[in-house]
Amino acid sequence: MHFVDVLITALGQIRANKLRSFFTLLGVIVSVAFLVAVVAIISGMNAYVKENIADAMVGTNSFQVRRTPIQIGFFDDEMWKRVARRPRITEADAAVVAATLPDAEAIALTSGWPTPQADIVWRDRTIADVMMFGITPPYQRVQDYKFSRGGPITDIDMAQRRAVIVIGHDIADKLFESSDPIGQEVRVAGQHFTVIGVTAPKGQVLGQSFDAFAMLPLPRYEMVYGRRSTTSISVKMRNAADVSSGMQRAEEAMRLAHHLRPTQENNFSVETADALVEFWKSLTAVLFSVIPAVVAIGVVVGGIVIMNIMLMAVSERTREIGIRKAVGARARDIERQFLTEAIVLSVLGGIVGVAAGWGFAELVAAVSPLPARITWWSVVLAVSLGAGVGVVFGVYPARRAARLDPITALRAE
Repeated sequence: MHFVDVLITALGQIRANKLRSFFTLLGVIVSVAFLVAVVAIISGMNAYVKENIADAMVGTNSFQVRRTPIQIGFFDDEMWKRVARRPRITEADAAVVAATLPDAEAIALTSGWPTPQADIVWRDRTIADVMMFGITPPYQRVQDYKFSRGGPITDIDMAQRRAVIVIGHDIADKLFESSDPIGQEVRVAGQHFTVIGVTAPKGQVLGQSFDAFAMLPLPRYEMVYGRRSTTSISVKMRNAADVSSGMQRAEEAMRLAHHLRPTQENNFSVETADALVEFWKSLTAVLFSVIPAVVAIGVVVGGIVIMNIMLMAVSERTREIGIRKAVGARARDIERQFLTEAIVLSVLGGIVGVAAGWGFAELVAAVSPLPARITWWSVVLAVSLGAGVGVVFGVYPARRAARLDPITALRAE
């Protein structure tokens, strides 16, 4: 019996028992759909953390020299004590880094933690709890800010400590609506500032807007809020390949500037967006470790159901098996027929599961802030898993069918 005939026969049996086939595959479908959907959501989150959150915080092709390391979560007591003893990052440190990295595209100082929040007031309208940042002009290049209206903070604004402000797109949209914000005076912390620029929108991730902030020239900012305890140096290199060497040179320069001996550890941190990405991946690694266990349970249950249904099919088709053997079918032909039916059944379950998981992931991405990104390896794994279930759990029913005595089978009603 040719393989094509075996396959056609297997599909005919599945088509003849549609409802039974569906319920037989329910365990495999749910397991595969869970695998594809969860992997899609986690992969989408990983990509968004790298492309949106991490790069938005640190900048593309950029790194930071900081008093405190980038860390999501809590510091333990010992680590906090070490960090608290570190000196503040100063303008002198920024000058040392700038002298060491003449090939950098931009080097900036920016205010750090604790980041103040303030109400921005224009006429009778108020936007509450806006994140306020003090910056030097190159910071706007580090973060790749584009301007939908007006322009950036300039060196003259810095030198003259001008009372000017750049606001994010969301702030401008809510505060001024259809009015032109450029040249308007707003009140922040009881002082008047002139709006000189509105950044182009960068969008949201997980409901968190990247356009709800305001920036002041750093000297003016410190007049209002005082010097922050964690001022940072942001460095943007021209190419991603230059970031690693730039970090090494900046670290060496900072060690010399801080008079650290070779045996002393750094009293500063040189960080890229990879710190956030690695922390996030460590969290998702926990989820990835749970997924195989959940999928395995579903697959085993689904496989047992497939085996039981195939055993029932062998009992129902005993007379058919006897007739086929009587007309010359060999035991391996019978075994191949039933094994093929089990594999086709489980592969179809895998395909339906992939479609269901894909659809669910797209639905989650459409109705919630959770991103989803389908990975081809998860699709291939899901279909392979379905085929594997058919092979493993279809062998016993197929061999049982192959070993039936033709005389006994022909007598069966």
